[in-house]
Amino acid sequence: MKSLLALLSTSLVMATTSVAAQSYPTRPVTVIVPFAAGGPTDIIARIVGEYYSKTLGQQFVIENLAGAGGTTGITRGAQAKPDGYTIMMGHMGTHGAAPALYPKLRYDPTKDFEPIGLVAGTPILIVARKDFPAADLKEFVARARDTSTRISQAHAGVGSVSFTTCTLLSTQLGVKHHRVVAYRGTGPALNDLVGGQVDYMCDQIVNVAEQVRGGAIKAYGIATAERSPALPDVPTTKEGGLPDYQVSAWNALFAPKGTPREIVTKLNETLSKALDDQATRKRLLDLGSVIPQANERSPQALAELVKSEVARWTPILTAAGAVGAQ
Repeated sequence: MKSLLALLSTSLVMATTSVAAQSYPTRPVTVIVPFAAGGPTDIIARIVGEYYSKTLGQQFVIENLAGAGGTTGITRGAQAKPDGYTIMMGHMGTHGAAPALYPKLRYDPTKDFEPIGLVAGTPILIVARKDFPAADLKEFVARARDTSTRISQAHAGVGSVSFTTCTLLSTQLGVKHHRVVAYRGTGPALNDLVGGQVDYMCDQIVNVAEQVRGGAIKAYGIATAERSPALPDVPTTKEGGLPDYQVSAWNALFAPKGTPREIVTKLNETLSKALDDQATRKRLLDLGSVIPQANERSPQALAELVKSEVARWTPILTAAGAVGAQ
């Protein structure tokens, strides 16, 4: 009798969950962006969030919660009620580099989330203030290695994509004498780069394409095998004499662990439709994003990506001695 009651109870819960998933969402959904407004993760989240709002009939409200290289916002998201009404936009830093940088990290990127799907790849550029005294990437590298010249590098916080990718660059160049300036997001860092308060940074193309095209900053190289259609005049790092510096970031949606599978599936399917929507695609492509192929969009594919990124960045950042504040 007890086993029958348990079975009936389980069936009732499953049926209730299924009905809730079919009607989901019935109220606004919070999308945590773990960086300040105006940065690449924020921009991508807002573009995709607009499609979700239009398609699912409820507002997907962006909540910017910056701090500790994005881990503050992601920690909040991981601890949210797993009902589909709080999701988060993570990326290479929060779900790849963070375990090596934050020994007391309060979440495990590989275990504490329900992956929804990969949203966009974002190639990395080496950019500098518009009047930085180097004509091309080779001159920039020479100046960066010159220990008699102290230059400043901006980033969006320890664990951010800008921090992680510039750590890789500094390691490859063998430089440790630069003044490193941390900000609470890529947007504020870029503002100071445009204003000439800092010399250079490594940043996602989504964040800097407009400023490069407008001449507000200069780009020395894009860290991909081929040039980007969004910035066809910017040479690859290989063309510029730095072939080993190849790195792209990514942004992806996650839900708290335990979010019903039916809701995750609905969010994933809607995301895939967004990435096939011509208007949404154009906005992302114009920013220089790389849209994932169909086989790269599943929750399973994202889970594997996270595992591979943790495995990739941990030895690089550990060897560089990069550790964030606790």
